[in-house]
Amino acid sequence: MTRASSPVRVHAEITGIVQGVGFRPFLHRLAAREQLTGWARNTPAGVELELEGEEAAIRRFVQTVKTAPPPLAVVEELYLHRVPPHGGETGFVILPSTAGTAATLAAPDLAPCPACLKELYDPADRRYRYPFLNCTDCGPRFSILRALPYDRANTSMADFAMCPDCAAEYSDIRSRRYHAQPDCCPVCGPRAFYLDGDGKQQEGDPIALAQQALAAGKIIAVKGTGGIHLACDARNESAVRRLRQRKHREEKPLAILCRDLETVEGFCSVTDEEQRLLQSPRRPIFLLEKRHFHGPESFSCLSENHRIGVMLPYTPLHVLLADGSSGGPAAMVMTSANLPGCTVILDNAEAVAGLHGVADGFLLHDRPIVNRCDDSLAAVWQGREYFFRRSRGYAPQPLTMPDASADGILAFGAEQKGGFAAGKSRHVFLSQHIGDLKNAETLDHYRTALQTCLRLFGVRPRALVSDLHPEYFSTTEAKRASSAMQLPLLQVQHHWAHMAACMADNRLDGRVFGIVWDGTGLGTDGNIWGGEFLLGDLHSFRRVGSIRTIALPGGDAAVKQIGRTALSLAWDAGVLPIAMPQLQPLPGRETLLAMLEKDIRCPKASSIGRLFDGVYALITGRTQAGYDGQAPALLEALAEPETAGRIYPTAYQTGTDSVRRFDTRPMIAALSTDLAEGVPAAAVARGFMDTLCRMALEQCRALNPEKLPVVLSGGVFLNLYLLRAVTRLLEAEGYTVYSHHRVSTCDEGIALGQLAIAARHLHQ
Repeated sequence: MTRASSPVRVHAEITGIVQGVGFRPFLHRLAAREQLTGWARNTPAGVELELEGEEAAIRRFVQTVKTAPPPLAVVEELYLHRVPPHGGETGFVILPSTAGTAATLAAPDLAPCPACLKELYDPADRRYRYPFLNCTDCGPRFSILRALPYDRANTSMADFAMCPDCAAEYSDIRSRRYHAQPDCCPVCGPRAFYLDGDGKQQEGDPIALAQQALAAGKIIAVKGTGGIHLACDARNESAVRRLRQRKHREEKPLAILCRDLETVEGFCSVTDEEQRLLQSPRRPIFLLEKRHFHGPESFSCLSENHRIGVMLPYTPLHVLLADGSSGGPAAMVMTSANLPGCTVILDNAEAVAGLHGVADGFLLHDRPIVNRCDDSLAAVWQGREYFFRRSRGYAPQPLTMPDASADGILAFGAEQKGGFAAGKSRHVFLSQHIGDLKNAETLDHYRTALQTCLRLFGVRPRALVSDLHPEYFSTTEAKRASSAMQLPLLQVQHHWAHMAACMADNRLDGRVFGIVWDGTGLGTDGNIWGGEFLLGDLHSFRRVGSIRTIALPGGDAAVKQIGRTALSLAWDAGVLPIAMPQLQPLPGRETLLAMLEKDIRCPKASSIGRLFDGVYALITGRTQAGYDGQAPALLEALAEPETAGRIYPTAYQTGTDSVRRFDTRPMIAALSTDLAEGVPAAAVARGFMDTLCRMALEQCRALNPEKLPVVLSGGVFLNLYLLRAVTRLLEAEGYTVYSHHRVSTCDEGIALGQLAIAARHLHQ
C-alpha cells in the first residue's frame, strides 16, 4: 500500500449475520468517524462495500468491523482487496441492495441494549416504560420471523403499522432504529394486558397488576419472546410449592429471574466470568452455586441441588416486571408454562384455557410468537458457556465449519432430547431446544421446527443421517423423509455420534480417544451401550473400553424405579444382605430377584447413567427418580467439597470382543460396606465419583497409549464434578482434553456429530 498521504481504495465483502442488525448504519457511522468515502450495500451473500481514504484509517475501520461489530451482528469472513482510487466522492452512501437479496442468516432474540434501557426509564422519552421497545442492536428476531429476507412484512410485526414518528426513525440512516424491523412505540406497537385467573381483562397498568399479584403470593403466566412462563415470588416458599403442585413438577429444579446482579448474589455465589456471561445480550439461564446448601436459606424448594438456574431479564417486559415499582419481587420463579408432557404454550387463548386453575393471572401481549424458543441453560466451564440446552439467545445462529462438506446434509438427532442439524455451505443450523420426541406434541414441534429451518435458510437436503436405533422417533422421521424425498439415509451409532459432535464442536479432524458416558444408546452389537471408550475419527471408530453391563429388571421401568437398578447392582456384586437394608421398601422385590436370577426381562446396559441411578438409590435409599438425570445431579450435590471420600477398588476384564471393561462389582461391594458401617453419604458419593474419574484415567492409560486427543461427551458429563475431575486428572498426565462449548454434551447435541460423520462419508 502507499504512503499515508496518498488515498487508497479497497473493495470488501463481509459474510455472517450482517443484515437486519444495523450493520449498514454502523458502517456509515464508522466511515464518517474515520473520514472515509465510499459505499455499502446488501447482497445475497452478505454486505459489499468500497472504502477510500488514508491507509491507517482503512486499517482502523477494518479492525473495528472485525472486533466490535453491532451487538446482533456476527462477522464470519471479511474479504479485502485493493482497487484503483476513484476520487471525487464527498461521503459514504448506502446503495440499493442487489437483485435477489435475501439474508442467509437470521439473528437470535437478544436482551435490551443499554440505550434502550435508558429510554425505558426516561420519563421524557416517548417509549417510557414501554414493554416492547427495541432497536437494531437488540430485541426480538427469530421468535417473530416468518420468512426471509428479514423484512417487517415477514415477521409477526406485519400487523402493526408504524406511526409517523417510528417511520421517520426507520428511514433515518443516522438513527439506531434505521431498518429496525420490530420498531414500534405505544402509539403503533404491541400492547400488554393483564387478565385475572378466569381470563377477564383487568383495568389498570398491566405491569403493576402483575407485580401486585406476585407480591400477594399468586402465580401468574407471563408471555415472553419465545413462549409463556409461569411465575411466582421465588422467596415465597408457599407460592413455590403451590406452583410445583399445580404444574405437577414436584422435584425438578426451577429457574429464577432476578432483577439485577445484587439480587442474584442474594441466592448464589457469582464469579467474574459468570457475571460477564449473565449480563451478555444472550441472557441464558446459568447454573450458579447456592450461597447456602443447608439450612433455611438453602432454597431447597427451588432446587435440591447445590446449584440454582438464574437469569437476568431478557425483554423490556421482564425488566419492568422485576423492577419492583409496584411492590413486586426482585426474584421470580420462571418456569415454562406447559401442560404435562407438552411443549411450552405460545398462544394467549391456549394459555388462558390450558392454565385455568394453574395461573391466578395472566400478563400477556398481542404480538404473536412465530417460533417457539425455550430458555437456554448453561454453566460456565473454562470461561465459556457449557450448554445443558442451547436455545433462546443462540438459535438460529449457525455454527461455522471449516469447509462446505456438510452442505445439504440433514441430521435427525436422537430422541429423549430431540434436535436436528442442517448443513448449508459452511454453516450448520441447529434446532432450538425441542424435548422428548416420545410425546406427540413435542414430535409435532420437532417437525414444524425442522420444516421452518429448511424453508428459512434455503437448505436443500441431498443426504440424511439418523441414529442407529430403529425405534427412535427421530429415526422413523428420517426413514420417512428418505423415502419421500428419495434421498440416501446413513445411520450412525449413538456414541460415535457423541464423539464426533465433540470433535466438530472443537474443529478436530484426526484420530481421537473418546470417553462417552450417557444413559443409553444402541450399540453396533445390538446391545445397549452407555459407558464407552472409543478410538477413531469421523470415518470410523472402534469400541475399545466399556463397563460391566448392568441388568435392568423390567427394562425401561428401571429408569424411573431406580431401586430396581440398585437391587441389580447389589445382586451382581453379591452384597444383597448388606445393601438392601438401606433401600426403602421395593415393590415386588422377590419377583425382581427371580427375574435377575433367571435372566427374564432383564436387558443389560453398559450405562454410566444407570450406574449413577443405582448407586444413588443405594446411598440415599430412594427407589424412585422424579425426573430424567435426577440421580446424577443429586449424587453430585451429595459430594460436599469438605467431605473427603476414598477411591474404591477398580478392576478390569477383557472379553472375547477385546473390549476392556471396568468391573463394577468390587466398587459396589466396597461402597455398600461403607454405607452399612455408617460412612457419611457425602463421603460415599464423592468416593464413587472419584472412582469413576480414576477409572477414566486408567482406561485412558491402557487404551490410548499414543496419547491421542481425548474428547468428553455424553449426558453424564453434565455432572460438572466429573467433568472437572476427569479433565484435571487426564491433563495432569499429559493428555489434551476437549469438551463441549458450542453445543450441548447431551443428546441434544448429537445431531452435529451425525452430520459431521455423514459429511466425511460423502466426501471420502
